[in-house]
Amino acid sequence: MHCPDFRTAISARVDGEELPPDLSGTALAAHLRGCADCRRWEERAYRLKKLTAGLF
Repeated sequence: MHCPDFRTAISARVDGEELPPDLSGTALAAHLRGCADCRRWEERAYRLKKLTAGLF
């Protein structure tokens, strides 16, 4: 798997959705431990969700 696959899973998690069927939470956590770019992407996704939560 590549970062775009993990970012799809991160997006699902941020939105409270199920992870893609081919990706476990354990695999996602392992990737995040080793990938600073995806950790930053996840942080920005959560920040964006928080900032927009009151707008809709």
